[in-house]
Amino acid sequence: MQDIINRLRAKKDDEGFTLIELLVVVVIIGVLVAIAVPVYLNYRQGAADKSAQSDVRGAVSAIEQWYTDNGNTYPSADLTEQKKSFSLKAGAADTDPKNVTLSDNTVMSYIPVAAAGTAGSYLVCATNTGGTGKVYLYDSKVGGSVKAVEGISVKTCK
Repeated sequence: MQDIINRLRAKKDDEGFTLIELLVVVVIIGVLVAIAVPVYLNYRQGAADKSAQSDVRGAVSAIEQWYTDNGNTYPSADLTEQKKSFSLKAGAADTDPKNVTLSDNTVMSYIPVAAAGTAGSYLVCATNTGGTGKVYLYDSKVGGSVKAVEGISVKTCK
């Protein structure tokens, strides 16, 4: 019995990892982190861009609801570089304003475009400061979907 206990005690001294094994594990973890961090940052920027694009779609819906509720006219106020959620009101007596909700870090502009003899049209553009810098534009005259446009300013949508 004493012999078995002595053999078990002798084996305990040989347990553990060597320094080389630990260094190899640390290097492998470092390589995995170096790959994962840029991928994660790209996902965040893409999500920020998608939130700006979604905010433009939401604004278009609110503006079109305004159009039908207010005698087939678009809001005349020039709302440039909005950074917080805002309301489209027909005046102080408007009890049912249409709200435009913006995501964090989104900057949006609504610019009415007057056209002689028509109800006019409008431009809505937005970008998210946490994204890649893409500006998303909706032109009601053209219709269709929200497009990413190069070389325009959110302030002027041009």
